[in-house]
Amino acid sequence: MGKNNDWKERLGVMYSTNPDFNYETDEEPELELLPPQQQKLRLRMEKNGRGGKTVTVISGFIGPQSDMDTLARTLKTFCGCGGSAKDGDIIIQGDFREKLKAKLLSLGYSQTK
Repeated sequence: MGKNNDWKERLGVMYSTNPDFNYETDEEPELELLPPQQQKLRLRMEKNGRGGKTVTVISGFIGPQSDMDTLARTLKTFCGCGGSAKDGDIIIQGDFREKLKAKLLSLGYSQTK
């Protein structure tokens, strides 16, 4: 266990004889959070593949997962329903397109459609 090689241990790489070997991970770097005025959020209703349940999907959010989770939590509380934030989309249970659009505009997301 070397002092400077702890990161290699976490990657599961023991040793490489190739001097040009680059230790890479499958993780993508976190995106920088765009200000609300520059976010181009799109709202749509989906019903297919959800067992007949209606959901409102908000797509186009650019930023770290933690900020998307915070926005999702705010919108779920506002609508009084459940939902999730994953794969770049915020999913709110129920058809709340108009209500969510008004809330997003009030939060400063001026390019919401």
